[in-house]
Amino acid sequence: MKIREKMLPVLQPKGGKEEIKALQEVIESGWWGKGPKVAEFEEKFAEMVGHKYAVAVTSASHGQDLIMKALGLKGIDVINPAISFIATAMIPLWNNFTSNIVDVKRDTLCIDPQDVERYKKPNSEVLIAVNQAGVSADYEELRKVFGGFILEDTAHSCYTPGAGLGGDAAVWSFQAVKTMPTGDGGMITTNDKQLAEKCREMTWFGVSSTWSRASGAKPGYAWDYQVDLVGYKYYMIDIIAAIGLEQMKKLPENLKFRRHIQDRYNNELHPLLERPPHSETVQYYVARLEQNRKYAPDGSGFTTIYDRDSLIDYLADKKIHTSVHFKPLYMYSPLEQNRDYPVCKTEWVKLISLPCHNAMLEEDIDYVIYWVNKYFEERV
Repeated sequence: MKIREKMLPVLQPKGGKEEIKALQEVIESGWWGKGPKVAEFEEKFAEMVGHKYAVAVTSASHGQDLIMKALGLKGIDVINPAISFIATAMIPLWNNFTSNIVDVKRDTLCIDPQDVERYKKPNSEVLIAVNQAGVSADYEELRKVFGGFILEDTAHSCYTPGAGLGGDAAVWSFQAVKTMPTGDGGMITTNDKQLAEKCREMTWFGVSSTWSRASGAKPGYAWDYQVDLVGYKYYMIDIIAAIGLEQMKKLPENLKFRRHIQDRYNNELHPLLERPPHSETVQYYVARLEQNRKYAPDGSGFTTIYDRDSLIDYLADKKIHTSVHFKPLYMYSPLEQNRDYPVCKTEWVKLISLPCHNAMLEEDIDYVIYWVNKYFEERV
């Protein structure tokens, strides 16, 4: 097969005329900041995921930060899974908390309840459970071993039915390569009215939104407001929400295509490549490849036949971009831990994310399958 001229990205957003029209309407309305589109987005998103309250924010990371601040806790320990993007364990450090990183389950790469029970501390008050690649963590078992606040990180699971309902609150991501991309942005959802209201207050320095005051019962703009708490600038704006509303309409079909890619990979890739567990969102298609070595006939030592890193390099030469989701958190200097991680140590060196996104064509899927299989044909 002829090698592509342009790199096939591992992740990529896809928009169209609907998003352009929605943006035009917002621009022409004269209301670009937090306004009616944000309110509509919050209402429809809460309905979709089955929560009573939704607070639109600048990112899922800022949503996580707001929840930690709203809880009003001091000097606590926050439990995190070892396989995750660095934000989940870095944000507790913003709040002068400690990040307690525990191992994951081999099958799902989600946080391991047994490791939570083993390493939780007297001041472990918050647990962050990441639905890795859209596969839900085991919330039933987590509830049995952890009695504190469970924050469900649903950045990869928008929208897996039931996602967001396992914890006490959830944070969602609309970052540029997520399943419902808006460029950036996020959402807090919860059934806790007090938590939702406090997070909402803090999204703009403790000030009630301009839109809420301008659209009140009295005509005109109510300029006076009271500030009763320390707040931040974490609110979503209508420009972002307008894209989100259009992407939400497309989400069912977009996820259907992602699952189509998943099915083709599962059915057609070489059997030496271990398939990931089924995902409804397929935020990432995270396959695994175990290193295979043999002893050289000349007695010079062992040589690698195939492994994850050589597959990454091989596919890059064929203009196929891959990635690793994720390097374990404890391997970063600010998050080092003094313990063993037997599952992560064994599994993360096998992980390889293949291209999976809605901008792909059938011929792109064919292309990935062909070159992955060719890699093994040349070595086995």
